[in-house]
Amino acid sequence: MDFIDTTTLDSREVVPGYHGVFIHTANMTIVHWRIEAGAELPEHSHPHEQIVNVIEGEFELAIDEDRKRVGSGGVAVNPSHVKHAGRALTDCRIIDVFYPMREDYA
Repeated sequence: MDFIDTTTLDSREVVPGYHGVFIHTANMTIVHWRIEAGAELPEHSHPHEQIVNVIEGEFELAIDEDRKRVGSGGVAVNPSHVKHAGRALTDCRIIDVFYPMREDYA
């Protein structure tokens, strides 16, 4: 079993305003995001299933044709290959879980 202290990991800015700490297992990737208010996530898709967990703040998420505001404690499930986009309405902390592992984030 591995124990990881995310405060000791280096953060990377993947998209302007999206600062992530990445944890990879053999089968999934977990990302602890710190997102700046107003930061946009352009529409995209990927083969990974994605669970979005909003820990702090308010985030507007568009999955396919469905657009919702997701606040602290909210969870959204994004199926694989579905177009999605987002925008931080406030400063946010989000934890994303991807299956399978995101090799592009490794």
